[in-house]
Amino acid sequence: MTEITSKYADFEGLRAQAVALRRQGLSLRQIRDRLHVHNNDILNRLVRGEPAPEWTKRPNAKDDLRQKARELRQQGLTYDQIQVELGCSKSSISLWVRDLPKPEPRYTDEERRALMNAGLSRLHAGQDEERRRVKAQARADVGELSDRELFLAGVTLYWAEGAKDKSYSRRESLQFINSDPDVITLYLRWLELLGVSRERMHFRVSIHESADVAAAEHFWADLAGVPASSFQKTTLKKHNPRTVRKNTGDAYCGCLIVYVTKSAELYRRVEGTWYGIVLGASPADQRDVRFSRE
Repeated sequence: MTEITSKYADFEGLRAQAVALRRQGLSLRQIRDRLHVHNNDILNRLVRGEPAPEWTKRPNAKDDLRQKARELRQQGLTYDQIQVELGCSKSSISLWVRDLPKPEPRYTDEERRALMNAGLSRLHAGQDEERRRVKAQARADVGELSDRELFLAGVTLYWAEGAKDKSYSRRESLQFINSDPDVITLYLRWLELLGVSRERMHFRVSIHESADVAAAEHFWADLAGVPASSFQKTTLKKHNPRTVRKNTGDAYCGCLIVYVTKSAELYRRVEGTWYGIVLGASPADQRDVRFSRE
C-alpha cells in the first residue's frame, strides 16, 4: 500500500486529469491507458462522482419492457393483463409502474359478478359435456351381455346388496333390497336368467312414513310388472325429527325388498359362485383354501 501511495503521491493532480478526461467522454479503460494508472481502486477514486459517458453504458434488456409496461398501465390495464401482454413477472411490473395512478375499475362489482358467473357457467357446461361424453362412451363399450356375463354381474350385485347367510343366523334364501330402480331392474333380469318366476317373488316396499306410500307401491309394482295388490304390507320407517333427510320429494320411492321363496339351493349356488369369482381374480399362487365354506 505504501508503494502504491508513493507512486500516486500527486493524487489530486492525477484526479484533475482523470476528471477532465472523463468529462471529454473517455472510458475508464481509456483513462487508465492515458494516465498509466493500472490500479482499479485508485482509478475509480480518481473519477468518483463523475458519471460515465452514455456511450459506455450497456443497454438494459428490460428498458423496452419497462416503457411498454408503463404505457399499458396508463391505458388502464391491470397487472395481470400487462403480464399476459408482456410475459414478465408481476413483481417487475409493480416496480416499474407503482408511481403511476391506479386505473379506474373497468367493471362495477355487479358486472364483475356477472362475468364471473358467466365464466363459471361455461366451465360447468364444459365439464358436464365431458361427463356425458365419457359415460356415453363407457356405456357403448359394454354392449350386450352374454348369459355368463349377466350371471356373474348378478352374483356380484347380490353379494354386495343382498342378505347373506351367517353361521350365527342361517338365512339360505335370496332376499334383496335397494332403492335404485336400475339396480332392481338388473336384479329382476338376473332372477329371470336363473329361472325364477314372478310367482316365487314376494315384494314389499320399505319407506319413510312421511312419503307418498301409495305412489311408491305403484311405482315399484309397475317396475316389477306385477299388480300393487300382490305386494306384502309396506314397512313404514319412523321419522326422527332430529334427522335431516335428503331423500325427499316426488322422486323418493323408498326401497323395494324382493324375497324369493324356496331359494336355499339357489342361494348356495350364488355363494359358491361368489367365492369362485374371488378365487378366479386372485393370483395363482394365492389361491388357497381360505374361502372354503361348510
